[in-house]
Order: sequence, then C-alpha cells, then structure tokens
Amino acid sequence: MKRTFLKEEHEMFRASLQKFLEKEAVPFYEKWEVDKQVPRSFWKKLGKQGFLCPQVEEEYGGLDADFGFAVVVAEELDKIGTGLASGISLHNDITIPYIEEFGTKEQKRRWLPKAITGEMISAIAMTEPGTGSDLANIKTTAVKDGDSYIINGEKTFITNGYLSDLVVVVCKTDQQAEPKHRGISLLVVEAGTPGFKKGKKLNKVGQHANDTCELIFEDVRVPKDNLLGQENKGFYYLMQKLQQERLIVAIQSIASVERILDLTVDYVKERKAFGKSIGSFQNTQFKLAELKTELELGKTFVDRLVQEHMEKEDIVNEVSMAKWWVTDLAKKAAAECMQLHGGYGYMEEYEIARRYRDTAVNTIYAGTNEIMKGIIAKNMGL
Repeated sequence: MKRTFLKEEHEMFRASLQKFLEKEAVPFYEKWEVDKQVPRSFWKKLGKQGFLCPQVEEEYGGLDADFGFAVVVAEELDKIGTGLASGISLHNDITIPYIEEFGTKEQKRRWLPKAITGEMISAIAMTEPGTGSDLANIKTTAVKDGDSYIINGEKTFITNGYLSDLVVVVCKTDQQAEPKHRGISLLVVEAGTPGFKKGKKLNKVGQHANDTCELIFEDVRVPKDNLLGQENKGFYYLMQKLQQERLIVAIQSIASVERILDLTVDYVKERKAFGKSIGSFQNTQFKLAELKTELELGKTFVDRLVQEHMEKEDIVNEVSMAKWWVTDLAKKAAAECMQLHGGYGYMEEYEIARRYRDTAVNTIYAGTNEIMKGIIAKNMGL
C-alpha cells in the first residue's frame, strides 16, 4: 500500500539517515547496550546532520518539517534498536513539542536551539514510585515562594533521565484542587539546579541502550519563568500530547515487527533440520504467514492514523486501539520468532533475543494497554 504522507523529500531524508546510522550507530550499538546509554557525542552528531527535532520552526534552528519526518526517524532508529529509538523519539516528538506549543517566545529561544543541536537532551518526568497511569494522584509538589516555585518529590522510569539537561516535570501546584487533575502544572528543571539529583541507571529487562533512571527533587527552586503554559493546566496539556506519544510507540512497534520478521525469514531459509530448511516446514510457513498478515493490517491502520494526525484530527480513540493492538503484536512476533530460532534464539549473539527483551515494555509505557482498552470502552459509552 502506498504511503501517501511520504514524499520524495522524506525518502531522501531516510536515505541520508540510513547512511548516517550505518556508520555512526551500527558498529557501536552493542557497546551502548553495555553502557546503558547512547553517548552524548552521538546526540551531537545527530543534531549536526539535522536529525533532531526537525519539526521545530526555522526561527529556532529547525527545518519546520512535517510529522512524516518524525515517522522516518522513528522507523530507522528502531531498525537499529528500540533502545536507540525510544530516547531520541522521546526528545524529538514527546518532550520538545511541549515547549514548542506551550512555551513563551523567551523559553523557545532559550531551549529549542540547543535541543536541535544535541547540546541539550530532554526528558519528561511523569511517573512516580507510587503513581503510573493515575497522573491525577502524583505527589510531587511545586509550592510558590516569591518569584519561584520550590519542587519536592521523586520520579522514576525516566527515559533520558541520566543524560538529561532539561526535564519537563509534572507537579502538583494546587494540592486542594478538586478534582485533583485541576491542580497539575508543568515546570522545566535544568540540570545543575541545586537539589535536583539523578539516581543510578535502572537495571531494566530490555532496551538497555535507553538510559533510564530515577530523578529526585529536594527543595529545588526554579523561577516562575520556567512554568510551561498556565498554572494548573498541566493535565490538559498532557492529554493533548498523549495522542502523538502513543502514535510514536505504535510506529516504532510496527518497525520492530518488520525487523523481527526479516531476521526470522532469513534464519529459517538457512537453518537446516531433518535434511531441509526449517522454512520449508508447514508450521514455520503458517506462523510467518500469519505474522506477515497481521503486520500489514497493523501497518495500514497506523499509516492511516499518521495521515489523520498530520491533518490535525482528533483520533485519541483510534490511536488507543493502535497502541494496544500493535504493541501486543510486537510481543507476539518476538515470542513466535524466537521460538522459530530454536535454542539460538535464546542466545544474546542473535538479535532476536534482544528484540524479545526490548518489545516487552511497549505494552506498558505511554499508558498501559489496559488503560488503552479503558479509553476505548469509555468512548463506546460503557
């Protein structure tokens, strides 16, 4: 099926990115997995080539590119590794858009140019040790004190947290608000601010190259100028941006399934058992035929949603459907294809093992798949 939202300029951009990644990422990815982070030097190389935040307005150093470029970046990074794609797409397509849309001119001039060059790596801090999907019940507070806010609290599972230079922190600015979500604001905290501490890198099951840590705020004083948008409107801003975040996860998951299938088709053609390739066995053929069909169904749906998202349509319900179905498919594909690799699939030297580990969290972050089903049910009037 032709992807109508991708034009010649997108494919030229893709070819350039592929060439760049082959040289600058592929030879080093295993080391990044061991180090549990993508080095800052790589971020700066991405920025120099125009692969960071291409959607930002030219006034601030961006390319003023459409969302199709974000799709290309997410797909090509995921082909190398989901741990690479998650952190960079979070910076490009999740965190920085909050500054683009809700930031003042001064805030944009201050932060966007460095986000584009890779000098400044961003993160968004929502999840807390006791609060995941239930954002209304966050405990991190931001109390006014003169021309400042004083932040106290703890966040966890923060992607890009360890390397972050700028963090959009979800805080409770009105603890008496009813309902509770009306008391939430977004405050930007910069690395080096007294009282802002980063915990150790978390020891995750997968996505090892994606640096993830806890963030601690102890009497962190930030100026009122670091408030994004209006006070106590943060929850509404989050709801506006979650559509794109979940769509990005769906796009990456489709790319993962494609990579998993490519790896497995190549393997079953070469692997011999009982005197012939295991790709000639009916069970193998049926499993892969089923997965290929489901991939095409998912890809067609996600591509439609990308087009509608680019046209500024409200597709929260449909994106919720795509997020849960496609991420479940990625987990299924990884498990089925590891099985087809046999014992070798359980060996770390085979990429399918990493893919099996990396896809597991897709059904959890950006809102669990159970939350997605709840959104769909609510929109059905249930």
